[in-house]
Amino acid sequence: MQTAALLVTALLFGGMVLYSFGFATFILAAFPADLARTAIRRAFPHFYVFVLVTSAVAAGFLWPSDRASATLLAIIAITTIPTRQFLMPAINRATDCGAKALFDKLHKLSVFITISHMVMTGVVLARFV
Repeated sequence: MQTAALLVTALLFGGMVLYSFGFATFILAAFPADLARTAIRRAFPHFYVFVLVTSAVAAGFLWPSDRASATLLAIIAITTIPTRQFLMPAINRATDCGAKALFDKLHKLSVFITISHMVMTGVVLARFV
């Protein structure tokens, strides 16, 4: 179970970093703005499902041996739900309405949440040492 927990947690961390800083940055830089926005809108719901599933699975693997780490991963899973279901659509609505200030505020919140998830996952990974 420890090995599976480590691998799934590492997958979560690597996936979040790659998706957020690699994929999204590349799409925004490589394509015209309208196409990039469309691609990002279609991709991020899948990103949040990935975060939700991998953090929940890792939490389940860790629960018997490390409840503190399992709790951090469960917090990630739980907080991903409102981020995907409410925050992401609100960001899209702000963009569609041209509400730049609201978009900036909501986007900063989503970035803060994602970085917080990465930090929590990093803490869990460090606990394996």
